[in-house]
Amino acid sequence: MLENIIQTERLILREFTLLDDEFIVKLLNTSGWLYFIGDKNVKNSVDAKYYLENTPLKSYKENGFGLSLIALKDSLLPIGMCGLVKRESLDYPDIGFALLDEYMGKGYAFEIAHATMIYAKEILKISKILAIATPDNKYSIQLLKKIGLTFQKMIILPHNSEEIMLFSTI
Repeated sequence: MLENIIQTERLILREFTLLDDEFIVKLLNTSGWLYFIGDKNVKNSVDAKYYLENTPLKSYKENGFGLSLIALKDSLLPIGMCGLVKRESLDYPDIGFALLDEYMGKGYAFEIAHATMIYAKEILKISKILAIATPDNKYSIQLLKKIGLTFQKMIILPHNSEEIMLFSTI
């Protein structure tokens, strides 16, 4: 049985495994992911396993944290991902989250992002958490503010041409 990182009233956050490949294909090809995060070229199981090995699984080994799978507590049905990312271009980890379209607007993102912030501070002992969002991603911006982050400045990440918003806890 997989170990849960976080449990909330309705959700479980657990580490990804290579067996989550079909879910990754589905999530990374939702309209919201493609529009706000970008096309990661994950179109099939092989692509998904490569993504999992080189993104969340690699981060767990290198950082002790990473993006993880959000599942409904009662059915264990995967509905999204949430967690911390350590980018070379940022001084501190940043929180990220994404849900399948049909689970948006139900408070799940706030529930798991809020719990992730507590976990980061109390368990991982991370003193400062960042977040990034595109200026037109109004729902993510609202959520970032609701979980205690404030806008700092506009930045451009490496391998990107568009300015994005940088948020921070302090």
